This record gives sequence, C-alpha cells and structure tokens, in this order.
Amino acid sequence: MRTGVYPGTFDPITLGHMDIIRRGAKLVDRLVIGVTTNASKSPMFSLEERLATVRRETAGIPGIEVVAFNSLLMDFAERQGASIIVRGLRAVADFEYEYQMAGMNQQINNRVETVFLMADVALQPIASRLVKEIALYGGAIHKFVSPTVCEDVVARVNALGKLGD
Repeated sequence: MRTGVYPGTFDPITLGHMDIIRRGAKLVDRLVIGVTTNASKSPMFSLEERLATVRRETAGIPGIEVVAFNSLLMDFAERQGASIIVRGLRAVADFEYEYQMAGMNQQINNRVETVFLMADVALQPIASRLVKEIALYGGAIHKFVSPTVCEDVVARVNALGKLGD
C-alpha cells in the first residue's frame, strides 16, 4: 500500500488545499493529512479545531486520514510509512521555498520523495494567511473556502472582533 503525507497548518483549510488533497489522494492508496503547528504563524483556530475541520471537509474522499503532528516532517512521514510527501505550489515564490525544503528533507530521509502538484489556476492566489486577513477586515471569503469553513471563520472573526474602522 502506497502512503503519502500532505502536511500543513490548514488555518483555515482552503479550496486550494482541498484541490491538492483530492488530486494527491489519487496518487496513493492512503493520504495522511498531517495537521501541524508552525511557530512562525499565529493560528486563528486551535489544533483540535483544525483537525476537526479537516476531517469534516475531507470526509467524502476515500483513503484520507487526518493526524496531528509536532515533529520533523520526515520523522512524521517515516512513522506513517509514507513514501511520498505531497506539496502544492501556487507561484514561483512557493517553488523556491518548497525546493529548498525538499532538498533538506531528502538529506534527512532519502527514502521519502517529495511530489509537487501545481495548484489549479483559479485557486493559485488563495492562501490561508490572506483568507484570515480578508475576513478580519470584514471582507467576503466565500470564494476561497467551503461554505462551512466560511461560517467557521466568520464566527471566529465575530468573536475576536474585526480590524480596521
């Protein structure tokens, strides 16, 4: 059985993430969505909330498993029995970062390959960071996330309070 890992913070999970998940799931028998924390990012949602959201959003996709992790990606991939890491690319800036990470990861564990999937052209500009920023300023995010994720984000923004005027 071929296992892949698709890591991310998924704060929140976007239509771009879902595109990569659907397509990545076709490449493997089992795709583990690794939900992690990132010290350089300020999450809007807790790890538990993000896990629940990713599980809800991916429930209809066969072969998906959602797991939290807080370790080196290559150690997590090894524990999952993964032979590939799935990464999505939106722009040249993504490529430069991801290329460097793939090289470092290969040095750590050369038994796991990194596979890059180009984001759908219509979804390329979507980034969780921008979705949160738009929402915090009261903008519409329905074009970037599913209806249920949109509701979750709007509810969180209402609880936190909008920024700006």
